[in-house]
Amino acid sequence: MPESTETIRLSMWSGPRNISTAMMRAFASRPGCRAVDEPFYAYYLAKTGLKHPMYEEVIASQPTDWQVVAANLNGPHSAQELYIKQMTHHMLEEVDLGAFRHHRNCFLIRDPRRVIASYAVKWDRITTDDIGIRRQLEIFEALQRLTGETPVVVEAEDILKNPEDMLRKLCAALDINWQPEMLSWPAGRRPEDGVWATHWYASVEATTGFAPYEEKEITLNDDLEQLAAEQQPSYDALRAYKI
Repeated sequence: MPESTETIRLSMWSGPRNISTAMMRAFASRPGCRAVDEPFYAYYLAKTGLKHPMYEEVIASQPTDWQVVAANLNGPHSAQELYIKQMTHHMLEEVDLGAFRHHRNCFLIRDPRRVIASYAVKWDRITTDDIGIRRQLEIFEALQRLTGETPVVVEAEDILKNPEDMLRKLCAALDINWQPEMLSWPAGRRPEDGVWATHWYASVEATTGFAPYEEKEITLNDDLEQLAAEQQPSYDALRAYKI
């Protein structure tokens, strides 16, 4: 698959409800950086038939062929940096992860209980496949094999507790310059937001930066506690590599 070598491609691999949109805001604020919001979402919905909120709008907004999406990401871009908000659960088994071997890959992780608690507020169907933590580890290990390098891992809570320090460390790990513009952004909808922003992005649209950290109490029912426990080994394996 042809690739342009001029643009730095930053693939941030995350599951849902994991400050991934706030991170997209931060990187989109970098001078010379263009952000892409979940480019494989329409492919994922078309392939699985899952009726997510705004299903029809999402399908109509993006290519549904993963090869076309990958080719678009790896083709010529005028931006110095291309930040790609990647959702791990969108990467079905047929997707060739070799398409991302020349990207600077980073994995954004979060405690499964926090992810599940946040996801449950928005949608009542929650499975291992939906939250993507197990798939996140699979992709991490696949890219590690393909590139011979260990991808960068960063934890959401670490960023929320100390945004500037952790974003500086993340930029260093990705071999890009630190830009203080990453700490703030305009409130409201942004040009890079997917059409699904209407349903999912209300809280981040009200922000202008990373808010002061507040510890939140989490309560899950027995089924969701079991689901969280099933994700814990994958999360722990990734957490061992975090910066």
